[in-house]
Amino acid sequence: FCAVVSARAMPREIITLQVGQCGNQIGMEFWKQLCLEHGISMDGRLEDFATQGGDRKDVFFYQADDEQYIPRSLLIDLEPRVLSHVQQTLPRLFNQENIFSHPEGGGAGNNWAAGYTIGGSVQEEILEMIDREADGSESLEGFMMCHSIAGGTGSGLGSFLLERLNDHFPKKLIQTYSVFPNQSTDASDVVVQPYNSLLTLKRLTLNADAVVVLDNTALNRIATERLHVPNPSVEQINQLVSTVMAASTNTLRFPGYMNNDMIGLVSSLIPTPRLHFLMTGYTPLSFDHLGGEANPLAVRKTSVMDVMRRLLQTKNIMVSCSTRKDRGCYISILDIIQGEVDPTQVHKSLQRIRERQLCSFIPWGPASIQVALSRRSPYVKSPHRVSGLMLANHTSIRDLFARIAQQYDKLRKRDAFLDNYRKLPIFADDLSEFDESRDVLHELIEEYRASESPDYVNWGIERTPGEPDPGAFQERKAGEAAVVGQG
Repeated sequence: FCAVVSARAMPREIITLQVGQCGNQIGMEFWKQLCLEHGISMDGRLEDFATQGGDRKDVFFYQADDEQYIPRSLLIDLEPRVLSHVQQTLPRLFNQENIFSHPEGGGAGNNWAAGYTIGGSVQEEILEMIDREADGSESLEGFMMCHSIAGGTGSGLGSFLLERLNDHFPKKLIQTYSVFPNQSTDASDVVVQPYNSLLTLKRLTLNADAVVVLDNTALNRIATERLHVPNPSVEQINQLVSTVMAASTNTLRFPGYMNNDMIGLVSSLIPTPRLHFLMTGYTPLSFDHLGGEANPLAVRKTSVMDVMRRLLQTKNIMVSCSTRKDRGCYISILDIIQGEVDPTQVHKSLQRIRERQLCSFIPWGPASIQVALSRRSPYVKSPHRVSGLMLANHTSIRDLFARIAQQYDKLRKRDAFLDNYRKLPIFADDLSEFDESRDVLHELIEEYRASESPDYVNWGIERTPGEPDPGAFQERKAGEAAVVGQG
């Protein structure tokens, strides 16, 4: 009880950064969902029916002088089109001072180096916006960035901001929701996406504490095969993403006895600094809330066992990597279960999953699924009695990285499309930044492979100078965890 009281007394605020076209599109859907769940109208006013309380709006919103709720969010893009659309759709919700569009408005032209270089010229203005939001927080916990890794702004400017945040706020948690591009070459979004993805992955590996991987290939497959939508729209795919984002922050916004803060969520999933790329799964999914017709093939009856079993199925996971036992093993799993749940049902479900050996874990860590029971918003009607989100750390995510590395190697072998990169300062002298990024990605793939063996704890003990210390992550966050308490 004490832990809950202290968690509520001290808000652990999170500042959201939406960077680039994709970041702002998924960010807009995320804020729409949060407003619905907290009983806030689309112009920031508390609805008359929103009287139940018990939620923590102050984690993601703050109140203006006129009682309006304003998102703790920065909307950043190098061209005005998507930002204009957001402002037309939600004209009164966001703080206009927190919307940054580059004055020239030309964008980054799907070039990581262009986005990164422009970041250097606009950093003062953006960091001033971030500082203002941070100063307005009582007890800032960290940052959440939404972006894509394939284009120019989300990848290049996003990478630049990750580095600056790490320097500027060394003790704050940095979590990203990173959209990975379509992997098939015929459906690829951008011809140079392997270059942009590789350069961004270096920063996601070295400068972020947790990366929630959202894979466009898997999201489209889920919409087509599981939700039976032949040609899913961008809005529908973004709705899937916002559902995952809202569910993964649910325990922060509707606190219970556990996982009341981001550090509690992340530290239970990430054992060592580099292994911080998380998969997600959600069930049951539906597009009903988009105003479409109810899907006759949708899940009709849900139970705790059914939800927990479905979350372990590869077809429900939003990353195009197999989680079958022959493809790797789980490092950690956190299931956030929402709805009418009896804890004894959870215990029985865990027992049955263990008996049936439905998932395999790493040999050097605890082989158990963590479960957080979470309250639902009283203002959003759900057609399902129970729903669940899985956040998982699985070694097969290296397959996704290996595919990006393979696509990069093919382009780099022919020195294809490099002229636009060479024109910018970071690549003017040589292409060593590419080589360093390729090395970081290779080490990441190797570390995920090594984590499957029992002697992983001794892996990389002979580290080269300048390599991050495996204990640094725990030390860096220990001070914050002590302030928040164990709950």
